[in-house]
Amino acid sequence: MFDLGTQELILIFIVAFLVFGPKKLPELGRALGKGMRELKAAMRGVKESFEEAGAADAAEEIKKTKASLEESIYKSIESNLGRIEEEEKTGETGGDELDRKNSEGDQEKGKKDKETDRDG
Repeated sequence: MFDLGTQELILIFIVAFLVFGPKKLPELGRALGKGMRELKAAMRGVKESFEEAGAADAAEEIKKTKASLEESIYKSIESNLGRIEEEEKTGETGGDELDRKNSEGDQEKGKKDKETDRDG
């Protein structure tokens, strides 16, 4: 907070000693220490309340995200499972369909390559 070195603290102590005198200085030190402790305790309390509020909000956000992800995964699995069952009933398999799409893509690529060779 304050960057006070040893020399600065000694100077402050000497000025306080001259201003308040030797009889009032111990009382002033106790009052200052008590005030600092109360200030630190109050700041700690405020910090903890902010952390608790932030932690509660974050926990609620995590719960919502988790529920959303679970629902999304469940729907995805359900739809894929339904598609697989439908393919099994009709006798098609996903692998054959993928192979067929790849071969169609290869045929179209071959046609484009031939056209490019003619033009070039």
